[in-house]
Amino acid sequence: MTISISLSVNGKHVEASIDPRMLLVQFIREHLRLTGTHVGCDTAQCGACTVHMNGNAVKSCSMLAAQAQGAQITTIEGLSQGGELHPMQAAFRECHGLQCGYCTPGMVMSAVHLLAENPRATEEEIRESLDGNICRCTGYQNIVKSIQLVQAGK
Repeated sequence: MTISISLSVNGKHVEASIDPRMLLVQFIREHLRLTGTHVGCDTAQCGACTVHMNGNAVKSCSMLAAQAQGAQITTIEGLSQGGELHPMQAAFRECHGLQCGYCTPGMVMSAVHLLAENPRATEEEIRESLDGNICRCTGYQNIVKSIQLVQAGK
């Protein structure tokens, strides 16, 4: 049995027939071939799968693709515009906010959402907002610096 879904991904209309048990992260990676969204833990603990759904940061491994029916989804690939990195992506590069890079797409998506919701977040609030994203490489200091760089408008 399959179901039909219709949604917008990175500004493009998408329709598909899918298994009703398909997770949103599987749909993004396997059906749409947008592999920037990573699968880390499959239990919504690590945040590597974070995308934006209707402007909110969500962990795409913890929801069915069918739950995104009619939604607007933005993945890490959808942040850059016209070949230019999103300011948060550029800041992560400039401040060395990544090492192995596995968590980076989820971190960037969470950070963009944070500053959209709280443009004047304190360092403590930034660190608290990253609580749902795990990085095993960086120690978070340069991730926080990256977010603060965007916050400062540089």
